[in-house]
Amino acid sequence: MAEPNAAIRGTAGDRPKPRGVDRILRASVASWLGLVGAYRNEAAFRQELALAVVVIPLGLWLGHTGVERALLVAPMLLVLIVELLNSAIEATVDRIGLERHVLAGLAKDIGSAAVLMSFILLGLVWLLVLVR
Repeated sequence: MAEPNAAIRGTAGDRPKPRGVDRILRASVASWLGLVGAYRNEAAFRQELALAVVVIPLGLWLGHTGVERALLVAPMLLVLIVELLNSAIEATVDRIGLERHVLAGLAKDIGSAAVLMSFILLGLVWLLVLVR
């Protein structure tokens, strides 16, 4: 008979996944390592982080209400999030193989398009909030 938590852990032979505080600590370390890795290895992430250092304080200063501040800051954070996901896609595709493949190129192009769309959102929100 299968264990009740076997579906959560994967197959019955897998080791159990951490839970509670241990899971939160491990996830926090993995997240920190991801941020450090992106900063060290991804020029685009460093450039967007430099932009965020300017845009976020500016958004907090220019926004008149809490909602305006949130609207000016959130899209910049979204740009960083989308860049992290794009970098993860690129790293995965590169890990699979460096030879050119139509689907690998498509995956990278779609990730890049997602970053572009997040920048368009950033510009559009700033335009709508600040042009009265």
